[in-house]
Amino acid sequence: MKKRFVDLSVTLDNNPYTDPPPLLPKIHYMDHQQGWPEMAAMFPGLEMSQLPGNESWAAERLEITTHSGTHMDAPWHYASTTDGGKPAWGIDELPLDWCLRPGVKLDLRHLPDGHVVTGAEMAAEFERIDYVLQPLDIVLINTRAGAIFGQPGYLDAGVGIGREATLWLLERGVRVVGTDAWSWDAPFKYTRERFAASGDASIIWEGHKAGRDIGYGQMEKLANLEILPDHGFLVSCFPYKIKHASAGFIRAVAIFEE
Repeated sequence: MKKRFVDLSVTLDNNPYTDPPPLLPKIHYMDHQQGWPEMAAMFPGLEMSQLPGNESWAAERLEITTHSGTHMDAPWHYASTTDGGKPAWGIDELPLDWCLRPGVKLDLRHLPDGHVVTGAEMAAEFERIDYVLQPLDIVLINTRAGAIFGQPGYLDAGVGIGREATLWLLERGVRVVGTDAWSWDAPFKYTRERFAASGDASIIWEGHKAGRDIGYGQMEKLANLEILPDHGFLVSCFPYKIKHASAGFIRAVAIFEE
């Protein structure tokens, strides 16, 4: 059988709709002519006319956060401690054997934007797809947000996974999860409205904060989840090593046979 590789990662670019304004990435491009001053400084006496095609090198400079583009959050992002008060670890400490595992996809596109998934709803979804979770399975959440990544409205699209539902997964041995939405939690627009009405601070970032109880890695801004079957595929999602960082960039890929 032939292996199929599905890219689950978005492309990092200068798009104004991928993040809130303070967090937007900025990519400064330098073409083969603009790169000449750098090359000239490194090779005294070199003339541009000596180079093939009169071209030096192209390069880019980035102004980004560790949460730009498709990335994985580490327990340090959620809190200073995890797993019963132990120091929370950064993305460079994430166990590598968590990052190449069987994947399971839950299609929650039918739920309204801002809905917070409960433990009971999570259990019902696994029953619907007739799948029994195994320890270290990677669970991916398909929301409607993935279909409008990079477009107006993306930041307010998709469902959130609440504390109860997150713990439902973690208590069954799941250690890496992911969503095609901007956040694992409900879009901030809806949480702000609920907090303003109730004053209940426990609803703020409740899915992330489950990581204080059980440490886990959380992927955000995934893509192409609608292509995947419910299960029967591998997920590769190794994060970039940044010393004790709250997140790391990933090139998430699904692999299955067809």
